Amino acid sequence: ISQEYIPDMVDYLKDNGYAHYDQGALVVDVKEETDTKEIPPCMILKSDGAALYDTTDLATIIQRMKLYKPDEICYLADKRQELHFVQCFRCARKAKLVNDDTVLSFIGFGTMNGKDGKPFKTREGGVMRLERLIGEINDEMYEKIVENRSVKDTDARGTAQIVGLSAIKYGDLSNQASKDYVFDVERFTSFEGNTGPYILYTIVRTKSILGKYKEEGNELKKGALLAPKSDSEKALMLSVSRFNGVVENAFEEKAPHKICAYIYELANAFNGFYHETKILSEEDFKVQASYIGLLVLTKNILETCIDVLGFSAPDRM
Repeated sequence: ISQEYIPDMVDYLKDNGYAHYDQGALVVDVKEETDTKEIPPCMILKSDGAALYDTTDLATIIQRMKLYKPDEICYLADKRQELHFVQCFRCARKAKLVNDDTVLSFIGFGTMNGKDGKPFKTREGGVMRLERLIGEINDEMYEKIVENRSVKDTDARGTAQIVGLSAIKYGDLSNQASKDYVFDVERFTSFEGNTGPYILYTIVRTKSILGKYKEEGNELKKGALLAPKSDSEKALMLSVSRFNGVVENAFEEKAPHKICAYIYELANAFNGFYHETKILSEEDFKVQASYIGLLVLTKNILETCIDVLGFSAPDRM
């Protein structure tokens, strides 16, 4: 669609003196005095008149400014594309294609590699397609779920897809975007360690306790949280209290891996509390209500975070 903006953009850049011809190609100089390395001109048209990535990306910026008037345009692409985006952003600013206060940002990501440290491939050596990867992960999760016999066979396939998606998304997003990483199917589908299935297993555990609490005739009412009775309860409370700050920081830095690190810490804190505390058999009603209130907070935070990361939890695993 942005193609239709190219002719007018080319005329605008030439007519206003931003672009000039260099060896037959139409370019915009974007180097700055403070540059410590050479920044080549932004090429608008090749000498044969053909458009390039620079051309279409600049035309897309014009289109987005016209249609959406965004405060920020954020690009997520291979980190090796950084120079291209430096050129485009500088050209857009120099030619006033964006407002002075429009933020243009680039997030470069690394490569997903196999255990051999090379770009992830199929067993046959071809490029791994996403649908193939999802299929392999789902099969792996299905086998583990059937092995555990934790879900009825009729539900196992559906549960495997939910948990498999968590393995892929969490495995990818828990890594700092710009770093290369090894996609280890075995590790990412594990129910233990810093994985999506472990986070989901923790959420399912909270759902199970709350379900049993309600079965015993209790209501999930918001009540006061009492002072912690153990170090593990205190650790869980402190972890819960960090939620707002973590989400704000992850948003400001465009760093979903910080949310992953936080929910792994929170899941560990909850499981430590769970293993040390008799929640459902606690005889002091007020203490039990406080435990349940903390449990509800933990579950809500974990579910909110995985929703932000783009996956959900099943009711059973």
